[in-house]
Amino acid sequence: MANLTELTLAQAAQGLAAGDFTSAELTDAHIAAVEGARDLNAFVTETPDIARERAAASDTRRSKGEVAGPMDGIPIAVKDLFCTDGVLTSAGSHILDGFKPPYESTVSQNLRDAGAVMLGKANLDEFAMGSANITSYYGNVINPWKGQDGKDLVPGGSSGGSAAAVAGRLALAATGTDTGGSIRQPAAFCGIVGMKPTYGAVSRYGLIAFGSSLDQVGPFAANVADAAALFDIIAGHDPLDSTSIAGF
Repeated sequence: MANLTELTLAQAAQGLAAGDFTSAELTDAHIAAVEGARDLNAFVTETPDIARERAAASDTRRSKGEVAGPMDGIPIAVKDLFCTDGVLTSAGSHILDGFKPPYESTVSQNLRDAGAVMLGKANLDEFAMGSANITSYYGNVINPWKGQDGKDLVPGGSSGGSAAAVAGRLALAATGTDTGGSIRQPAAFCGIVGMKPTYGAVSRYGLIAFGSSLDQVGPFAANVADAAALFDIIAGHDPLDSTSIAGF
């Protein structure tokens, strides 16, 4: 079997559809990759139990012909700025130690409903305030790429953990947020695709705000097609967000 962490999101979806491997196998490969790359510090919280549970549910749906969509069974990372039900949501800050929201952000709920498998909560600059992912209470994120002299490089910020997870082949895609460059800059630093969509295209409900009039949620992926696949899942009107674009 090919290295499952080297696949694109589209290739992984095709492999799942063809029965070449299961979501459980795909997820276990990415869990192992996350565990093997902890030196990158890309995650605040790893959620292997949740990932395996959701992967098993995906495989069960697929066996019944009830696939939720093209993201069903796909392992992803979620920036630790999105509230996730029962899972530590830190915003990279000591202030929120122990905060486990009793609800899910619209974006992460959309991904759950689409069958995506959450590998963990990705590290970020504290409260998304930074451009190098060096202000997180949980420590710096390291870019998977190295400098010509072998020195560590920053991954950009604030969504540096999400970008590093995708660039390091730890996740097939990831969510990020961009206020003044926090998706676009780390995507550029890590050599992947990131997009800040039109304001209001993606719900901010359940997102810990930096600048509400500027914050926007967007995708990280290895290529444009994969980023588009993730964007298709997270975008859309949300009555819980008063700035959400009606009829989008």
